[in-house]
Amino acid sequence: MLKIRLKRLGAKKAPTYRVIVINSTTKREGKPIEELGYYNPKTKDMKLNKESAVAWISKGAQATETVKYLIANCNDDGTLNYKKSETVKLSKKALAKKAAEEEAKKAAEEAKKAEEEAAAEAPAESTEEAAPEA
Repeated sequence: MLKIRLKRLGAKKAPTYRVIVINSTTKREGKPIEELGYYNPKTKDMKLNKESAVAWISKGAQATETVKYLIANCNDDGTLNYKKSETVKLSKKALAKKAAEEEAKKAAEEAKKAEEEAAAEAPAESTEEAAPEA
């Protein structure tokens, strides 16, 4: 059975991979049938021949989970469509501080709104008092 999988290259703790088509009984670093591209997980750099990969899958080759993900998130030009998440993990103290700041901001907005309403009502009352005297 043919597999589309990753072939590990690179130094210790600095892996890079080639996306290859290979017989499933062959070693990981064995001679591939075809090289489809490369992938660097550290820099999220990728170049993949998507058309060829889809053609091999249609012929019956099985892709590994990682390769399925890479093919699914590949642009038409073969680069990875990767969006870095902008969520930042905060400590408990930082989360409490952020919540207190938001609460204080909300309270300040409500106080400002109440002052504006009171200021709007005050001139209306003074004009009502002045009208009966005239």
